[in-house]
Amino acid sequence: MKANIVRTTLSITAGLASQFPKDNRPQIALSGRSNVGKSSLINTVIGRKSYARVSQSPGKTITINFYDVDGQFYLVDLPGYGFAKRTEAEKRKWSNLTDSYFTQKNSSVTAVAQLVDLKVGLTKDDEMMLNFLMEADIPHFIVATKADKPNKTDRNKMLERLITSPYTQKAEGIVLFSSLTGEGKDGVLQLIFEAAERA
Repeated sequence: MKANIVRTTLSITAGLASQFPKDNRPQIALSGRSNVGKSSLINTVIGRKSYARVSQSPGKTITINFYDVDGQFYLVDLPGYGFAKRTEAEKRKWSNLTDSYFTQKNSSVTAVAQLVDLKVGLTKDDEMMLNFLMEADIPHFIVATKADKPNKTDRNKMLERLITSPYTQKAEGIVLFSSLTGEGKDGVLQLIFEAAERA
């Protein structure tokens, strides 16, 4: 695939399933808890500092953002989960919208990049999401964000916990990533392009 990642534009901001794109282009979805760094990852991989807005109120935005990558495929920013201050109505909206994304008849989801805060490790919500991806047989890989935070010894231990977790055994790869240093950018891009290409 010869897609130019720099030629990425926000194509659709969907608050309803009816607003999802109708074409059959591959979709690589970004999943993770609120404040795990999805917007920062998008900004890093497309080489623009603030294109995807980093929310000052994690968990408040309940939309699915479809980023058109050079007319070839979509990067899909799913709303973050696990934010404690959400109301029950907001939680229901998140659940309904996200469920619709994965279960609609014409779903074009090709793969999921599951973002996990390396220092925090897998939360119960992360485990539930990974379990769903395994049971639904959806290809996925792990992006361990904020990899610049822990020291080398702790970082190796945290990575080992991820690698040996029963919830990551079907992942197609685990990439250490830092939006601050750019570490892991090439590895994430490679997995994204490989997933889009095989669709």
